Formats: sequence, structure tokens, C-alpha cells
Amino acid sequence: MTGEANPFGEARPPEALRVVVADDNPVVRAGLTALLTTSEGVEVVAEAADGRKAYEATLAHRPDVVLLDVRMPGVDGLTALPHLVPLTAVLMLTYSGESDIVHEALRRGANGYLVHGEFTPDELVTAVRDARRGRPHLTPTAAGRLLAQLREGGAEDSAFGGASGGSWPHYRPISTKNLSQLQPDVAQSVSDRSTYGLSAREAEIMDLIASGMSNQQIAATCFISEKTVKNHINRIFAKLHSTNRAEAAAKWRGEERSSGRDGGDRW
Repeated sequence: MTGEANPFGEARPPEALRVVVADDNPVVRAGLTALLTTSEGVEVVAEAADGRKAYEATLAHRPDVVLLDVRMPGVDGLTALPHLVPLTAVLMLTYSGESDIVHEALRRGANGYLVHGEFTPDELVTAVRDARRGRPHLTPTAAGRLLAQLREGGAEDSAFGGASGGSWPHYRPISTKNLSQLQPDVAQSVSDRSTYGLSAREAEIMDLIASGMSNQQIAATCFISEKTVKNHINRIFAKLHSTNRAEAAAKWRGEERSSGRDGGDRW
């Protein structure tokens, strides 16, 4: 990309791509900020710990792209999403890969959906740049879940705008009330963490379990030991009244079924 010439005949560098990083985990925010700021032409202008703060940061800084987590305390990502898409491009970046959440995020106007652990640093930077250009990116879990739901539900209810396809819809919020007054609605049909009383760390680990991660992968992601992961899983299983990962994941997603009654697939 060629910069604009100044009066002295020198080319001005192109303006940096401005990004807001929204995630309730400060370690994740710091890692994403460090990664993006080392990329040429990318500037992280603000960080946010929930959807309301992401909205306020977007109004204040007018970024080109918002990286938005799904599950956050207070105002979650799905609640904030329709208020952000009229202002800028939004790229979901989360551990939540459930099909209902992927579909709803795209329906509400997200420019793409990335699941942690499924992309390289270079691929993330490319996805961020492409989001500003309106080019969507889906990591394998998101693409697979969306494809499965499209096959089950039919093209007329797809996130791509029905049978005509080809366009990414821009969801218009029904309510015009201030975002700070909104209550979180993150996939209530999928899961309500308060129902089970999981702590923030337990909910994070349960998200990773539901995404299919092993204990070793969870330990690496959360910067804790595998023994600590097992201790968390013991408490999670007790709170979810589950005996194995498949059953716990089904309950966490809100699926009305019980799996793994034979006791298999334990941690």
C-alpha cells in the first residue's frame, strides 16, 4: 500500500490499523496486545474487560476492528455485538465454539469467528486486517459447527442471509437503550453459568473442556499445572453433577441429554 505524498515529495506511511481488544482475562488481553503491537501497521488503542467497556472504547477511539470475546462478566460479547457492528468491524475471538453461539454471532453481524488454539499469530493478524476489508475468517471449529447447523436447519435460516447467500447481515438492535443498562444474554439457551455456581476460572476451564481440549492443552492455555486442572475438573463435575467430560459439556451447552453413562471419557 502506497502512502500519501507530503509537500517534500516523501511518501507518508499508511495509517495504522486501530484495534480494541475485549476479553475478561487480563492475560489473554496482554498476550493479544503484545502480539498485535509487534505487527507492522497495527496499533491496539484500548483494552476492555467486558462488552460495555468495549462499546465505550469504540465510541472513544473509533477503531477499525474490535476483537471481542463471547463470555464476559457484566455485558457479554453477544449482547454488545449488535451495538458495535454499526460502528466498526467486529471479529469474535473466544474459547466458545458452540454452534448456537457461532451462528448467533454471525447473525448479529460479526465479521468472523476465531476459536483460540486454532490459528497462528500470522493468521490472527491476517484475519484482523481482512476484517477491516470485510473479508470474513472462520477457524475450523467455528466453520464446522456452522456447517453442521446449516445442514440441520436449512439454508433459509443460515447466517449467510438465506438462499440468496453471499452477504454478511448487519443485525440492528431492537432496543436503543444505553448499553450499560443491558443484561447479558450470552446463549441463555446454551448455558447460564450462574445455574451451576462455577467460578470464573472454572467457567473458563469448562469452556475449554467443551471445545475438546485435553488437560495438557488446558494447562498450557491457562498457565497452570495439569494437577491444578484436574482439581478444577473435580469441582466442576461435582457442581454440574456429571461423571465425565461428555456429560459435563452437554450440560454446559444446555443440551437436554445425558451422555457417557458408562463412565467413559473421564479426565
